[in-house]
Amino acid sequence: MTSVQIKGVPEDAHAVLRQRAARAHQSLQEYLLGVLVREASTPTLEDVLDRAGRRSGGSVGFRDAVVAIRDDRDRR
Repeated sequence: MTSVQIKGVPEDAHAVLRQRAARAHQSLQEYLLGVLVREASTPTLEDVLDRAGRRSGGSVGFRDAVVAIRDDRDRR
């Protein structure tokens, strides 16, 4: 397993994170590891759109469909 070191964390942010870790009955390292793992396992909107755009199906691209739907909604 690899390590990550973050320097220059603002003191107020550090204090909040330590409090959250304590409330979760975890060390700061355990708490932050959980936060990082959750963040890395949650797809971004861009990831979702890219995956949807690669799916086979209709003749309109996903992004074009989104634009068309938004344009239609704006006209109402």
